[in-house]
Amino acid sequence: MPDEKTRTEELTISGEDLISTIKKLVHQGNIRRITIQNKDGKTLLEVPLTLGVVGALLLPTLAALGALAAIVTECKIVIERIDEGSAD
Repeated sequence: MPDEKTRTEELTISGEDLISTIKKLVHQGNIRRITIQNKDGKTLLEVPLTLGVVGALLLPTLAALGALAAIVTECKIVIERIDEGSAD
């Protein structure tokens, strides 16, 4: 996978939507990394996602996300996706 290309997206959401948004993103499958930042841009949590490792290993992360969602009113999710449409 040395020629693997990635692209980055950013979403700004409320803390109460954090867990449901992360769950939806994880099910998309083409995501390499999710970074959660506070409204000032400070990284609160960074989760590398490897294909096939998402299931049970993500459960402790979801617990941490629940704690984060309780204390942040607004956060930014930075999504690093694998760009599968690379036709040169």
